Amino acid sequence: MSRTSVTRPASFLAVALVALSTANAAHAQDAVPAPEASDTTLGDIVVTAERRSENLQKVPISVGVVAGDQLRSFQAGGDDILALSGRVPGLYAETTTGRIFPRFYIRGLGNVDFYLGASQPVSIIQDDVVLEHVVLKSNPVFDMAQVEVLRGPQGSLFGRNTTAGIIKFDSIRPSQQWGGRASASYGSYNTATFDGGFGGPIVEDKLSFRISGLYQHRDDWVDNTYTGVSQDGTVAPRKNALGGFTDRNVRVQLLLTPNEQLSMLTSFHARDYDGTSTIFHRAALKKGSNDISAEPRDSIALDEGNDNPQSYKTYGASEKIAFDFGPVTLTSISAYETTKGFSRGDTDGGAASNFGGTGFGQSQGNIRDLDQLTQEVRLSSNGDTRFKYQVGAMYFDQHDRTEFYQRTYFLTTAANNPNNFVRLRDINTSWAFFGQASLEVVPGLTITAGGRYTKDTKKTRLVKAVGEPAGGPFADRPFVRLSDKQPSWDVSALYELSPEVSLYARVARGFRGPTIQGRSAVFNAPFSTANSETIVSYEGGIKTNLFDNRVRFNLSGFGYRVKNIQLNGNDTNGNGVLFNAAKADAYGLEAELDTRPIPNLTLSAGLSLLHTEIKDPNALAQVCQLNGVVVCTVQNPTVAIGTNNFARIDGNPLPNAPKYTANISARYDVPLGNGSAIFAATDWNIQGYTNFVLYRTAEFNSKGDFEGGLKIGYTAAEGKYEIAAFARNITKEKNLKGVIENYMAAVFNEPRIIGVSISGKM
Repeated sequence: MSRTSVTRPASFLAVALVALSTANAAHAQDAVPAPEASDTTLGDIVVTAERRSENLQKVPISVGVVAGDQLRSFQAGGDDILALSGRVPGLYAETTTGRIFPRFYIRGLGNVDFYLGASQPVSIIQDDVVLEHVVLKSNPVFDMAQVEVLRGPQGSLFGRNTTAGIIKFDSIRPSQQWGGRASASYGSYNTATFDGGFGGPIVEDKLSFRISGLYQHRDDWVDNTYTGVSQDGTVAPRKNALGGFTDRNVRVQLLLTPNEQLSMLTSFHARDYDGTSTIFHRAALKKGSNDISAEPRDSIALDEGNDNPQSYKTYGASEKIAFDFGPVTLTSISAYETTKGFSRGDTDGGAASNFGGTGFGQSQGNIRDLDQLTQEVRLSSNGDTRFKYQVGAMYFDQHDRTEFYQRTYFLTTAANNPNNFVRLRDINTSWAFFGQASLEVVPGLTITAGGRYTKDTKKTRLVKAVGEPAGGPFADRPFVRLSDKQPSWDVSALYELSPEVSLYARVARGFRGPTIQGRSAVFNAPFSTANSETIVSYEGGIKTNLFDNRVRFNLSGFGYRVKNIQLNGNDTNGNGVLFNAAKADAYGLEAELDTRPIPNLTLSAGLSLLHTEIKDPNALAQVCQLNGVVVCTVQNPTVAIGTNNFARIDGNPLPNAPKYTANISARYDVPLGNGSAIFAATDWNIQGYTNFVLYRTAEFNSKGDFEGGLKIGYTAAEGKYEIAAFARNITKEKNLKGVIENYMAAVFNEPRIIGVSISGKM
């Protein structure tokens, strides 16, 4: 990545002020504004969890909602979409492959696999387009109107099948009114963020546009203290060698409405990202303990990896056409996404010479080219009638060429091997037919049922093997094809006890298609595979709006069983290995509260309680082993198979499934005489016991981790602009977020960022 700094703070904020000064002439857009100082009631939350605009309290699904302004506040310190983790009950997120590979978990169900072709049980939907590949799932979200987290299996209406749930991002759309919004911040480590959008009519009542952009930057701030000789040309020691990033994004939308029946929304977006891949701190974990307090966050000794560079370029386009025939609307959504780039890292997280000269680790993953094409057609009934329905079809096609490079490829010594990499060709195709119908059986009681039938096929071919010259003749290589056809369905009931209180219950079945792990070819090992997993989930809850709309409280309880669950362990090389376990069970509770107990004070809180358990007496996972030695404290029974040691994981929790999470936020406004106000806002979240791997150890877990943020500022009349000082991770917590087992390496959370921000709207 470029190691140059961004423009100085004054210049950066001057640009932001110019952008905001153009945003002071007209009407507010549909982004959610900060609450008005005199308002003592809660506004309604409108969601599209069932592909219709509905009040959150009337939807028979457990949905967590984050408004666009809330998300931007969380990201003011340079955070990406991982900032959502722990801020919606039941949602957890992490990464061990930098900002281009987020991994999401809903109700404990996710996938720890770092393979570039990994399948995840959580689906991402951005502006009605499903994003399946892990790199596409990292597409930044900006100029957002709202984020919805749909918990539990979702197979009837959205994208592909998903066993865990969906995270749905909706951007602010073009409007026939001129308007815009922008926010900018500057803080520690030269961290700068600009997020804005502007648009209006091109042809009155016929054509409108919106241009949105996101810029995020942080200087390198982690020193490389290694003083020895590097075998791959890495320059060290060097101050401020790692940790920075520059992320540039733009989106253009055009909305054509030639008449009242037809609308055509065309969207283009592009991303240009350069940054640092995940920094692993070798031996930060000492045997018998998960205490990481002694390991410095801002320095590390790396002998290889060239400062862990990472770079990706992503482009996409979509076309949403809707034609209103009166009784029904026909909708077509066509989309294309493409990306290419690489991520390189010193995966042992240290200098081997500092650890007896053993345990070198370095790798790079490349996507030479990825193309995703999706087409959805949906016919839905119109009007607020007792009977509503939707039917449709979905086609998904993804092709990619992926490469994995190992250490000797990068060496500048005689040990250099220019053919120490593999090239894979992956193809994933899927088609589905789906439908949903709801009927108000009697006043207040609505029954909804949906179904989907899907065929999912994956193919992986080894195009180039380790040691084979890149330009050599094409030879027969391992090829794996997996395919499955399965139904998904859900049935729910919503009963309105009163206008203020509703009860709901839901049962759903989902499945995740078979999966192929091809990266093992870099060690001349066969591909590992996993067959389809299925889930049946039960949930019920209460949704309330009380005390003249001053309190909104939602509570849900759930339980699920995943059969043939897909899990991911490691082999002796630290390489991911797929396998199926017989089943996993889980149950838990989620609660969300929003209230304005007194004028000018807004409080929000969330709580998730979760128990997960793998159930398979024959399931084994290889433990932390380096050069034949078990380096961590394994707390499960183990068995030796050859020279390797495996733990019995029956009864263990799922990895990255916190036993509880809790979050709270508060904002208090002090009105001033001219309609403006000064305010203070804070948000905190805490995370209970979380196991990072499949087996139990004394080291690879966290408990009681927390983070908090603070914001103090001034809001102009009608919320036209805001100036504030903020802090993210204000108490400077250093939390364990992931591990590399055989190197006892730790991954930390984001550092403390203190800065200033300005935002405005027109």
